[in-house]
Amino acid sequence: MISRVETSLSTNPPSPKRGEIWLVNLDPTVGSEIKKTRPAVIVSSDALGRLPLRLIAPITEWKDYFKGSIWHIRVDPDGRTGLSKASSIDALQLRGVDTSRCIKKFGNLPSAVMEELVAAIAAVVEYQ
Repeated sequence: MISRVETSLSTNPPSPKRGEIWLVNLDPTVGSEIKKTRPAVIVSSDALGRLPLRLIAPITEWKDYFKGSIWHIRVDPDGRTGLSKASSIDALQLRGVDTSRCIKKFGNLPSAVMEELVAAIAAVVEYQ
């Protein structure tokens, strides 16, 4: 009898859902791409595709100069998000990632903030 050997390829990766905030490993990166392991919002629809890929928008620390930017969406910390400080979702840095990059679920983005994010994405791609 052949025994099955468990490897990292045979484990089930997490299944992040739209609107959830996850800690995501974004490295390696190139140039000005947002780096490090950081929180990110799952943007893609739960109904898309069979591959373990998600479209994410990374989250970084809020800076006051982001106020004039249409692609930075402010998120304040609360019990739902799991964030510990005022943060910014960067809609210009959308990225497709394999779900194996998703390390831990932080929380959920409030639906009103998700609507702001979708509007920011539409503005970034000049969708009309």
